[in-house]
Amino acid sequence: MLTINSIKNGIVIDHIKPGHGIKIYKYLKLDEADFPTALIMNAVSRKNVEKDIIKIENVMDLNLAVLGFLDPNITINIIKDEKIKEKIQLKLPEEVENVIECKNPRCVTSVEKYVPHKFKLVDAEAGEYKCEYCDEIYKINTL
Repeated sequence: MLTINSIKNGIVIDHIKPGHGIKIYKYLKLDEADFPTALIMNAVSRKNVEKDIIKIENVMDLNLAVLGFLDPNITINIIKDEKIKEKIQLKLPEEVENVIECKNPRCVTSVEKYVPHKFKLVDAEAGEYKCEYCDEIYKINTL
C-alpha cells in the first residue's frame, strides 16, 4: 500500500473524479511548484469508491469557481498544524468567465477578441451553461 504523509500546513483537494486530478494539477500549475505536492490517482475512499487527491504543502489562492466548474464534487480541506481547519464543499458556479470559449462563429467573442467569454449556469443537474452574448448552450461534460 502506498503511504503519503500528512501535511503540516497547506491544502488537500479531495474527492476529485478519478483521472481528473492531473487536469486540476496542471491548471493550478503544481507541476511548476517549488514546494512539496502530491497527486494521488485512483485512491480508494472509505466509501469504496475511487477518487483522485491533491496535497499541497503550501497556502495558495485557489479560484473556487473554476475548480467547482472542473469538478463540482471536490472538497477543499485547509490544513493548519496537521489538522483540518476549514472544509469547503464546491458546486457548479453560477457564472464563469474566460473558462469556456464560445465556439459559435457568430458570437461577438469570435470577432472581438477583447470581449471576455461569459457563461451563466442554466441547468445545474445537466451541467449546462449559456453564453451571455449569443445564448449558445454548452454542457460541461462535453468540453
